[in-house]
Amino acid sequence: MTIQIEKIHHVAYRCKDAKETVEWYKKNLNMDFILAFAEDHVPSTKAFDPYMHLFLDAGNGNVLAFFELPTQPEMGRDENTPKWVQHIALKVKDRTALIEAKAHLEENGIDVLGITNHGIFHSIYFFDPNGHRLELAYDDEKAPEKIAMITEDMKHDMLEQWSKTKRAPDHTHFLHASELDNNSAAAKVDA
Repeated sequence: MTIQIEKIHHVAYRCKDAKETVEWYKKNLNMDFILAFAEDHVPSTKAFDPYMHLFLDAGNGNVLAFFELPTQPEMGRDENTPKWVQHIALKVKDRTALIEAKAHLEENGIDVLGITNHGIFHSIYFFDPNGHRLELAYDDEKAPEKIAMITEDMKHDMLEQWSKTKRAPDHTHFLHASELDNNSAAAKVDA
């Protein structure tokens, strides 16, 4: 038997406050609260660990879920991993939608980084009230032709080089050249 994944069913993260999380995602990202369940015991392990599990509609059948765990130690983040690494990326239609989303978030007092040009997509970044980094992105109109430039051999060669050296091969530097080849890249906003 070969396992065939159809799609991601849902992704789940921890939250500090279930109600605040539902309200924040509705207000800021227009995600509907579609389901919740709560138990005092974990169904899979049977352990006593009261929780609220909530599910949000992230569009097109995608579901973003959260757990509030009131009896567990206060939630934190992996201090050995930079804040920019672990994030949830959500797609918007186009540049106009991204600019409008950025303005909406900033109007609601949320600090937003970007617009950042990744060559094949453009993104903004911000944090939810639980400390989870979120990304909104739209695909660059030239994404298909840029992705086609990254051949099968190239991606495998990059992986081999990285595995041996732990240094970034320059095969795909062209994707981020406009962001990284500028001395003021850290402050640059592609708006």
